[in-house]
Amino acid sequence: MALICSWPARAQDFTVTGQVDLVSEGNRHRAQKDRANVVIWLTPHDDRDGLRSVSEGSKAPTPRLLQKNKTFEPHLLVVRAGTAVEFPNRDPFFHNVFSLFEGKRFDLGLYEAGTTRVVRFDRVGVSYIFCNIHPEMSAVVVALKTPYYGVSNAQGKIVIEHVPPGRYTMQVWADRASLDYLKKLNREVAISDTDHSLGVVRIVEDGLPVQHKNKYGRDYDAPGSDYPSSDPK
Repeated sequence: MALICSWPARAQDFTVTGQVDLVSEGNRHRAQKDRANVVIWLTPHDDRDGLRSVSEGSKAPTPRLLQKNKTFEPHLLVVRAGTAVEFPNRDPFFHNVFSLFEGKRFDLGLYEAGTTRVVRFDRVGVSYIFCNIHPEMSAVVVALKTPYYGVSNAQGKIVIEHVPPGRYTMQVWADRASLDYLKKLNREVAISDTDHSLGVVRIVEDGLPVQHKNKYGRDYDAPGSDYPSSDPK
């Protein structure tokens, strides 16, 4: 069952806004120019404002992570937990998409150009996704149980639409911030007709990009190969 928002006629929902500032660990006084792809979501403390169960029948297009030019497009995808995501291969060679870290763990195996695999992200969390053949390929899927989320644009602006009044827990994800640091940003917020701004959310990029080996826990082959190593015995 999926969830949608349905409020009594007298209730009013709000467009919640916020501003993201990204700074590096080495220079906390200078904001990054590109502040895109920070995810902020609001989890309600109480669903009495109107979350209702409905069937999963939806005309919304199936989200996808396209593999093209040895890149995942887009790099970041935010979905509701339970959403199926397509992984089409549009390169003229094999890919092997996997995620063995947090969030949804899966291994799609080898599949050729022009074919598509599907993964249902039925676990709340952050999935770091790679290709077993091409180490330069990476993507992130953030699966949430709440419909109230926004992704920052290059200027750092966050917009979360159709948020009912009430109390929420605000959480944040950013690519180069450590999990410990991001947990410290969690806070309670109250959305009302007089207060529906998150203000400035300042994030220190204190983490490194996720380091990974291939799905067998080994180093990747030398650059230039479009074919996988054999499965170790």
